[in-house]
Amino acid sequence: MLRRRLTATSAAVIILATSSLAFDQERTTTAVKTGYAPVNGLKLYYEIHGTGEPLILLHGGVVGIAMFGPNLPALSVKRKGIAVELQGHERTADIDRPLSFEAMADDIVALMKYLGIERADVMGYSLGGGVALQIAIRHPESVRKLVVVSAPFKRDGFYPEVLAAMAQMGPSAAEGMKQSPLYQLYPNVNWARLFTKLGDLLRKDYDWLKQVAAIKAPTMIVFADADAIRTAHIMEFFGLLGGGQKDAGLDGSGRPVAQLAILPGLTHYNGSSSPALVTAVTPFLDASMPVSK
Repeated sequence: MLRRRLTATSAAVIILATSSLAFDQERTTTAVKTGYAPVNGLKLYYEIHGTGEPLILLHGGVVGIAMFGPNLPALSVKRKGIAVELQGHERTADIDRPLSFEAMADDIVALMKYLGIERADVMGYSLGGGVALQIAIRHPESVRKLVVVSAPFKRDGFYPEVLAAMAQMGPSAAEGMKQSPLYQLYPNVNWARLFTKLGDLLRKDYDWLKQVAAIKAPTMIVFADADAIRTAHIMEFFGLLGGGQKDAGLDGSGRPVAQLAILPGLTHYNGSSSPALVTAVTPFLDASMPVSK
């Protein structure tokens, strides 16, 4: 049974990687500003799309910026989309440092300072969602609005079968990447090392309940209706942010600042490039900042 679960998880990674390659080829036709920021011992790869209010975009594990596909230019129509590849992923070479949500959060804030950005909207998907949460927790002054997509606030928010697969993640799981075009596209990525470090990170227990409840930035959480995150955890997450406590009233005056979106017909593995994601988050990002009560 576990072997079947691991195979399914590896297949999902390969599907993401393969689709990401297609999107990466598609995006090369659009002019973007790219660079490597020297932060915290890393040469952090980033892309800048569009102009306007800055929006930091953080990808999920294993894959990189390309996982957002056409959603990256779509989210950058009226804003400056700044997509980043995290430590050890794609064009950001690894360094002698464990992967941690906290360290990667510090990397992003250092990148913001490097780019002269004082405060930005931050949106992270899966692994990037955990990084986005830590940015809001560790550097609240740097976050204008927060969007967390398909990420829990504690480890056991994932379904048990997902946790079982994470527990087995290591060099052997990286063998599946040989079936992906990304293996040829990014020959400098040490996939065995990346999977080992990701496994070490994903096996560590964490619970950010108190810290999430204290987040002040307007926050939206987004999940697929068949996500890797337990439905009960999603509702607990929304409750921590002030949601689901009472009826909003006829005029909506009783609704919380936080927002929850459930994207129908999607999973943890295909929501990042779905147009439904842009449809859900754009009104939240475009809305005026709420008046402090």
